[in-house]
Amino acid sequence: MKFPWAQMMAMGLGTLRLSPRDFWAATPREIAAAFPRSTDAALPRGVLERLLEQFPDET
Repeated sequence: MKFPWAQMMAMGLGTLRLSPRDFWAATPREIAAAFPRSTDAALPRGVLERLLEQFPDET
């Protein structure tokens, strides 16, 4: 898999507005750390089923 340079440059130079000097001095990990991780990820099916058993909807 190729490294996503276009997206990394868009984040660093565009969104974060780093100067080219600061962008190229930063590591990809440092740039990625500037963005919060999404918490919108789906739960695995087993986890969802256990939660539904533990906290059933009241009818």
